[in-house]
Amino acid sequence: MAVAAPPTVVTRDPALEPIVDKVLAGQRIDFAEGMTLYRTRDVPALLRLADVVRERKVGPKAYFVHSLRLSQTNVCYVGCTFCGFARRFGEDGVWDYDLDDVWAYVDTHHHPDLTEIHIASGHHPKREWQYYLDLVQGLTSRFEGVQVKAWTAAEIHHFTKITRPRLTYREVLSELKQAGLKAMPGGGAEIFAEHVRRRIARAKVTAEGWLEVHRTAHELEIPTNATMLYGHVEALEDRLDHMDRIRSLQDETHGFLSFIPLAYQPDNNPLAAELESLGKRVHTTGLDDLRNLAVARIYLDNVPHIKGYWIMITPEQTQLSLAAGVSDVDGTIKDERIAHASGAVTEAGMTEDELVRLIKDAGRVPVRRDALYAERKVFS
Repeated sequence: MAVAAPPTVVTRDPALEPIVDKVLAGQRIDFAEGMTLYRTRDVPALLRLADVVRERKVGPKAYFVHSLRLSQTNVCYVGCTFCGFARRFGEDGVWDYDLDDVWAYVDTHHHPDLTEIHIASGHHPKREWQYYLDLVQGLTSRFEGVQVKAWTAAEIHHFTKITRPRLTYREVLSELKQAGLKAMPGGGAEIFAEHVRRRIARAKVTAEGWLEVHRTAHELEIPTNATMLYGHVEALEDRLDHMDRIRSLQDETHGFLSFIPLAYQPDNNPLAAELESLGKRVHTTGLDDLRNLAVARIYLDNVPHIKGYWIMITPEQTQLSLAAGVSDVDGTIKDERIAHASGAVTEAGMTEDELVRLIKDAGRVPVRRDALYAERKVFS
């Protein structure tokens, strides 16, 4: 039997050559080498290297999930400048679901293959803690087989403020797990660099708080995901610093399932107006999206999956990203509201057939998964 030849990556950039050799040998790159990846002009070699890393981790498979996005309220007091989603009481476009409204909403969107209910919403100043426990427990009991993936670290931090007496991160997460929580999304991370965070998310949980919430969740055996919002006022060094902190925590806890870079949407938010006044209001480019995903795949050597979030970078770009280190395209999603409130131009959901075709046309094997990446169906 013939032995398959080891993968090769040909580069025209001398600065990339030692990094290529290091990655192909299965060795970890350092921060300076990560910055070389961001700055290289040999993008084809960068994408190829990321694709080799992806292939070693998952083979030819690309994953998706049947997911319903549930944002039970857009009432929020935090005031992040990049956000077009949040509303105050009495403003046009505000919504705020009681539990019966939530059950009716999920009933409307439910179907037999629905696997995951992904919850992220506003920091509501008046809802009591019991509401959130009842919400998770009610979804778990009413919709058999559906996994609740809920509450960003920013929302967990908010919950510690509304509990009486004040609960710790560990106590909040323990009670949610007991109510039926299966996993956590990765939102609220934005950019960890303090000088950027002060500008775009001053009142949100700190970077250290976000990391501590996820550390605690992992200790409680609640798997989580991690995001990064890019393409606004951050520098490339800030992006890599963000990934570096996630890599360090993953070394410690091994609890992250995926990393999801989120392209900033420059519409309907205060930051967009600020950047427009400076002549800097632009969408991320396709090249920047692919480069960012590829660097993430190479640098985050201990995170199982890099996700191409089609809502923010389009299905077409997500399809291309399957050759740039991406092994997950998110899912059917259904009624996404947060990104679209800030100007995302994609549809609010996709069908399974559309996702399967997207993945197959990219030369990958589609795999329907659950919220924990257990395989539900492999499409030949």
